[in-house]
Amino acid sequence: MKLIITGSTGFLATELTRQSLSNPLITSLITLGRKPCPPPDPSTLLPNADLSKLKSVILEDFDRDDYPDNIKSDLSNADACIWTIAITPAQLKTVPWETTVKVCRDYAVTGIKVISSLTDKRPFRFVYVSGANAVRDPAKKPLLLGDYCVLRGEAENKILEFGKTSGGRVEVAIAKPGIISGPTKETGVLVRVFFGVVGIGKVRVGQVAGALLEGVAKGFERETYENEDLVRVGSGTVAGGE
Repeated sequence: MKLIITGSTGFLATELTRQSLSNPLITSLITLGRKPCPPPDPSTLLPNADLSKLKSVILEDFDRDDYPDNIKSDLSNADACIWTIAITPAQLKTVPWETTVKVCRDYAVTGIKVISSLTDKRPFRFVYVSGANAVRDPAKKPLLLGDYCVLRGEAENKILEFGKTSGGRVEVAIAKPGIISGPTKETGVLVRVFFGVVGIGKVRVGQVAGALLEGVAKGFERETYENEDLVRVGSGTVAGGE
């Protein structure tokens, strides 16, 4: 299968790439981002990693209604896409709200429309990585990061609606991880306590990646993967159970 991973230099995207290189079901791997995907660290590679199936594709401007022809050629005939591009809560203070809306919602909506139109594979599977605190009903806007949570929920709704109106061409899943940690990114005690109080759980980056790769390769077991689903499914995969 041919898989596209967006946000190629991000924390989750890097782990998705690492696991994909050793997944025999994935024969072609395209990383799509504004910057080149850095070569994987040999010391972190899993057994049987195949670097020859990796291609880094650079799209410097995602703020558009369509992609350039050369980019579309590289993305054509894909089986699945995992969309990880977003502005994180930690970045909100330094990124204008208008930009946050574009990155978290508009880029993904354009992405699913363009990429799904470039393939004859049925179904084309698309994962939108959101967050545990995103809300699809604005009436349930939380006190903490309320506008941001509603925005992410609005993006979820748009992506889900696209899948439902595709006539079976596109299968969509939403991933809602909590606090993602890993070997190079541990969460401080105070942050863990704070998010524990507001009910946001913790998940390892390997578990998130393992669960999402399982879904795009073998079919989604559910439309929405809550944090506990990512922990459960991801722990059952070879790399996610590390």
